[in-house]
Amino acid sequence: MTRAIDKRIWVRSIWPVLHVAGAWVVLAVGFAAAATPVVSSVNPTGLRRGEATKIVLSGARLQDARQLLMDRPGIEVQEMKVIDNANVEVTLLAAPELAPGFYPFRLVTETGISNIRLLSVGALPVIPEVEPNSDFSAPQKIDMNVTVTGVVTREDEDYYALELKAGQTITCEVEGLRLAFFPQGNANFFDPFVAILDANRFEQATSDDSPLLQQDALCSFTVREDGLYVVQVRDSSFGGDGGAHYRLHVGDFPRPVAVIPSGGRPGETITATFLGADGSQWQSPVALPGAVSVNHPFSVQTEKGIAPSPNSMRVLPMPNFIEQEPNDNVREPNRTPDALPVAFSGIVSQAKDVDAFAFQAKKGQKVVTKLLARSVLRSPLDAVIDIYNPAFNRIAGNDDSAGPDAVAEFSAPEDGVYVVTVRDHLQGGGPSYAYRIEVEVAAPAIVVSLPEERRDESMTIEVPRGTQTALMVNAERREFGGDLSFAFEGLPAGMTATSFVMPADRPTIPMILSATGDAPLAATLADLTARPTSGQPDVTGHLFQRHKLIAGQNRVDVWGYDSDRAAVAVIAAPPATIEIVPPTAPIVRNGSAGIKVIAHRKEGYTAAIPVRLLYAPPGISTNNSLSIPAEQNELVLPITANGNAAVGPWPMIAIGFPDTGNGAVKVSTLAAELKIEEEFFKFTFNKASVEQGTKGQVLLGVEVARPFEGAAEVKLVGFPAGVTSSADTQPLTAETTEVVFPIEIAADARPGGHKTLNVQAIIHSPGGDIMQTVGTGEIQVNEPLPAPAAPPPPPMPAPAAEAPPQEAPPKPLSRIEQLRLQKQQAPSQGG
Repeated sequence: MTRAIDKRIWVRSIWPVLHVAGAWVVLAVGFAAAATPVVSSVNPTGLRRGEATKIVLSGARLQDARQLLMDRPGIEVQEMKVIDNANVEVTLLAAPELAPGFYPFRLVTETGISNIRLLSVGALPVIPEVEPNSDFSAPQKIDMNVTVTGVVTREDEDYYALELKAGQTITCEVEGLRLAFFPQGNANFFDPFVAILDANRFEQATSDDSPLLQQDALCSFTVREDGLYVVQVRDSSFGGDGGAHYRLHVGDFPRPVAVIPSGGRPGETITATFLGADGSQWQSPVALPGAVSVNHPFSVQTEKGIAPSPNSMRVLPMPNFIEQEPNDNVREPNRTPDALPVAFSGIVSQAKDVDAFAFQAKKGQKVVTKLLARSVLRSPLDAVIDIYNPAFNRIAGNDDSAGPDAVAEFSAPEDGVYVVTVRDHLQGGGPSYAYRIEVEVAAPAIVVSLPEERRDESMTIEVPRGTQTALMVNAERREFGGDLSFAFEGLPAGMTATSFVMPADRPTIPMILSATGDAPLAATLADLTARPTSGQPDVTGHLFQRHKLIAGQNRVDVWGYDSDRAAVAVIAAPPATIEIVPPTAPIVRNGSAGIKVIAHRKEGYTAAIPVRLLYAPPGISTNNSLSIPAEQNELVLPITANGNAAVGPWPMIAIGFPDTGNGAVKVSTLAAELKIEEEFFKFTFNKASVEQGTKGQVLLGVEVARPFEGAAEVKLVGFPAGVTSSADTQPLTAETTEVVFPIEIAADARPGGHKTLNVQAIIHSPGGDIMQTVGTGEIQVNEPLPAPAAPPPPPMPAPAAEAPPQEAPPKPLSRIEQLRLQKQQAPSQGG
């Protein structure tokens, strides 16, 4: 069954809808359930329809293989034989009329579902490569219309020779990258190159990357003279290794590279024009399936045979208008009388070609215009579209919003005729530059998806007998809002699903799948649906799941497969189950609590059991690296709530990983309600400033935000070194407005500001203790002031002044000395 899943573009509710802001935090993602089987290679890589083929699946943890789960019908498992824990031999029979192409499958064991792998189914006889064939002068001889299976080792070149007649057309298509033989996600993938050479080693046709076939090769050549011709296969950069397997289809089979029109309505038969890889054209009727499909594979068959791989068509309930030249003028477009939705198919047939189409839109309509070329049709066109209003003014356009394809949206400003044009981004063009334009009024839609639990690996769902498994489910609403309900259809016998309503502001929700103790060990592909709980709009969403098979540089998704159903299996009973103890008290904002998980072990099973929470509500955090210790049966998972935690009831689910001896399996608890509530108290700190070696106090302002039951107390914690309190716990009542904590400061406490104080309020409620923590308070520890300085001593009395020395009495002069003195003092006489 194929559903309309376009990437671009639960059973009952046991809890109230949770209308809260924020985002779920998925906590279990990344833990590998180690018992999951892994298929790393498939050999041989394909089957011939109508024949039984024995293949070997190699990998890890395969010893209990029991089933192949096929995504598409037509392949029968005739026998399955386990060789060892790394190899399983399977005999497969492809139905005689099975369409050639790739058929996804998974290997199911008693403990899990493997990664997805691809089997190639063809119509031609299969022959193996025979070495040595790496010399042009000594090629391996083959006939026309065969499929050759081979391997390109490093710097290897494989040569195949065949006799051709003048006028004969030879087409070579290589499946290399598309086989995805090498380890999943390996960026060093095989990139094949193919050439057709004449006897003188002149290249007549070559191909590296074919737009139709991703990075696989396709070339065609019409022989001009009889002779021996050689087909060369190698890696495009002369790489290669033991994983570079290929299937080379050689013959004169039809190989269209473009189909016009590239779609139609469900159930109708259209007349399509095919453009072959050799340049030929022909017409043929194509009967479309009755179900809607955004990527319907169909095989082109003529009297010469059938194409080795399918082309794709869009099967949607909208009329399809085929381009009619001339239509390269925006003022003279092709016109359709049909109302929206409508599709246009055409070809940008030459360099600088522009194609224009007109359609009717009404004022206020939100119109979505999608151009598909590379993504579905595998056309070489790198399209650019432009939208023009009734006055021929450009109002919208797009180049690569959908990868190399284009999507443009606009709201019609008036009733009238609008025009869309298409051209190649680099002004290229050619006979194979096909496209399809879909124009429609935006409509409500839901796309459901499952998150990856391991990077780049799509989720599988394994439910052990007698217990349950939990997972997260995502949903994207388009063009509407509202609550959603979910349901699984087609689950294995003995399995049921329990889900919760996804509120309008939530993109994800948990789901629990349970299996009875006697449920048969089996796997199915189940349809996961989502619908508005109100019934309006009347829309049903289905699963879209991308399987990334090959990653390029920077983990770019190079090649993969899209599915619309989930792989679900009942597996063997686990060695232990777990149970969550419903919390009896709420957790408050800025609070903490614990969730108890109990293990129920089978006799003799004593190993440690890792336990995680499936998710955390917005604002809740936990330690997700804990285990129930060996030989013990209980664990308390700590949880904390920040100040913005999402208030309301939340279903909490724990998952555990008991080891089976061949790896761990995932089990879960049922849901237990956790209530997140507003905080009871608001606290304010007053900064305390105290000297070393003294006593002081911390004042805490208290506001009782809402009533509480039971006794309450508040404890001061986070004292810096050297600070203690003789009464660090104080009672709280509904009337408390302030709490005083005495503190003592040691003489050697480190001075400075210490912002380390927190308070823990505990309410001893009838349902259990409720803890709320608030910080941060500060203590300023000061050094004592220095002691006052001693007064200066009184000044000493000044010593008594010494009496000036008395002059000695004059010396008595002699008579002669007296006369001399008189003469010196007498006035001078002039002469």
